[in-house]
Parts: sequence; C-alpha cells; structure tokens
Amino acid sequence: MIIRKISVIFIFLILTLLTGENINAQGIKPDNRLYLNNPLYRRYIQLFRMSKIKRATIVMLGDSRTDGAEWSDLLGDKRVVKRSIPGDILDGYLNRMEYVYKLHPKVCFVQGGVNDIFNWMPVEQIFQKYVEIIKGLQRHGIIPVIQSTVYVSPILGTEWLKEHRPSLKARDVNKERNMEIKRLNKMLKEFARKNHIKYIDLNKKMSRNGFLIPSLTWDGAHYKSKGYRIWIQEVLKVLQELNIKRGT
Repeated sequence: MIIRKISVIFIFLILTLLTGENINAQGIKPDNRLYLNNPLYRRYIQLFRMSKIKRATIVMLGDSRTDGAEWSDLLGDKRVVKRSIPGDILDGYLNRMEYVYKLHPKVCFVQGGVNDIFNWMPVEQIFQKYVEIIKGLQRHGIIPVIQSTVYVSPILGTEWLKEHRPSLKARDVNKERNMEIKRLNKMLKEFARKNHIKYIDLNKKMSRNGFLIPSLTWDGAHYKSKGYRIWIQEVLKVLQELNIKRGT
C-alpha cells in the first residue's frame, strides 16, 4: 500500500509494488504511461475535477514535495492553489495541465523531476518534458517559474534496500541519482537564463556536498517544516520580483 507522503517518492518501492519491474545496473526501461500506475493519480484528478475554485493568481505545480505544504496558508494568500500529486512524473504533469490552465493564474511555480530521475529516465528526456510544460504555460499566458529539482539525502531507502536489495547501498544509489539531478538542474538553469525565466535554485540552501541536508528531511526526501521555511522564502522573493502582491 502506498501511503500519501510516505515513500511515494521512493521509486524502488513504487517500481516493485506497482510495475513489477526489476531494478538492475542498466536501470528501468522508461514508460511514458507509468504515471497511471500511481494509485494516487486518478484519485487526485477526480479531486481536481470536483474543485469549486474557478480562478487563482498562483499555482504550485508539483509532486509529493509540493503536496507536503499548504501553500495558501504558508504564503498567507488565498489566491494560491496547489496542483500536486504524490509520486507523479512529468508525463503525468503533461496529462493534467488543463487543471492549471483552467485557473488562469498569473504565475505557476513548477517543481518536479525527482521521480523521473528515480525511474532511471534519461535526463535529456526529462528536460524535454520539463520544457514542454514551461512552453505550455507560456502559450496560455502564464508566467512559469522553474524550481530546481532538490537532491535526496544519503539515507533515502536505507531500510528497504537492506531487506530487498542488500547488494545495493543507499548512499551509493542516492549519490549516483543526485548526479543526474545535478545534470538536469544545469540544463534547466541554462534554459531559464536563455529564455528570461525565473529560476529558483533550492539546492543552494537545502543541500550540502551533493546531498539534501539531513536536518531538513524526515525520510531522506520529504521536508520538515524548516525545509519548507527555506522554500517559502525563495518563492516570496520571486513574487516580489514579479510584483505580484499577496492577497487575502
């Protein structure tokens, strides 16, 4: 059973329980419909369809990390709407962008990619999907803000690997995956620079030595309140730069 906010980001468990695929040194064959294997995906889509909210100024688009915060409360702005699905990959985002467009927001903060990375999808493909999301927002007159994909900590999946994949060490796996995250972020940052798009580098304050700072996470991937405090401050800076004032 996949429980909201608990290990939904941990792709070893997701792949084993949901897809039946085996993890190997070559990685996992990408499947652009993998998002449909996520039992939370259809449930959240149904909730998005039921939403009575017609308009928003700010949309927070993401996966379980975005889903872990009540952004309207933490930003002190009722015009903020969250459109996040735990465990989602970028193909899942692309399939549900209508639930962002229909809100006609001024700005959309995009966060994602870590679940794609832990699905062993090629970084170049992940980047292209991210670009497609950004261009879709722009076509609808929405200002996109790219947020860096944040690293995981060395401990992510330690106990599960001990039981199910004892030949693999969590630190080694996470280090290798974080290197791919670094590659993705480099591509995203350069794309943002060339296209005059706001880019938030969360790893500057949330990572150390290529890993998510342990004190910011309770499971190796998801954030404690102090992690969200850092994130919120970076979002507020961008809103100020865009001259988008908070409302109630």
